[in-house]
Amino acid sequence: MTLAARSLTVAQRLTGVTASLEPGRITAICGPNGAGKSTLLQALAGLIAPDGGEVLLGGAALPGGRERARRIGYLPQVGEVAWDLSVAALASLGRLPHGDRGETQVAAALAALDLTGLEHRPVSTLSGGERARALLARVLAGEPDWILADEPLAALDLAHQLALLARLREAAGRGAGVVLVLHDLALAMNHADRVVVLDRGAVEADGAPEEALSEETIASVWGVRASWLGEPGARALVAAKA
Repeated sequence: MTLAARSLTVAQRLTGVTASLEPGRITAICGPNGAGKSTLLQALAGLIAPDGGEVLLGGAALPGGRERARRIGYLPQVGEVAWDLSVAALASLGRLPHGDRGETQVAAALAALDLTGLEHRPVSTLSGGERARALLARVLAGEPDWILADEPLAALDLAHQLALLARLREAAGRGAGVVLVLHDLALAMNHADRVVVLDRGAVEADGAPEEALSEETIASVWGVRASWLGEPGARALVAAKA
């Protein structure tokens, strides 16, 4: 079922954003600082109420409460843990909307994020990258229809970035919709099926990565002269200040 923004407006942050996102695909939201990326993700998750427009899930208004939590898993840019839980206990919070312990799902999420063996470690003792993976394990354990993650790769080393992208691709392959806010344009180019480029709260480009992240768009939105090198799926961005 699609997740769609219709003429979405949030004062001083988004202006008439329209996008219909498809399940089974990885969509990257890109743009410079202050473009409205995190605001759009929060609105899609139903965490902020827009001043205008609407968010639709499967053509209907977003559900509330547990139903929305079962359908949409959200990972914020800065993950905070109020209590010093163990890694397993943190991941198991993703099962709360389902009303079960979901031991199988929790174990699978921990294994997918290379956290097996750390189940009993307090979150406070984890490195930044381990903590980021534990927070995402909470989302994956809930098996939501949609995974919305704000800069999920920022704290990870290269190997874990690629491993996480592989896990998200597997989720998309099972039919989940995956929406990622990404600053790394090369990761978006190589791993997303679709890229939505925001600038000053509006959609500047939307389409296949090679179209949305064209050299012309990068120059216009980021103010950077850039060239893409390499083959599809393994492109590198060479850039210089315009």
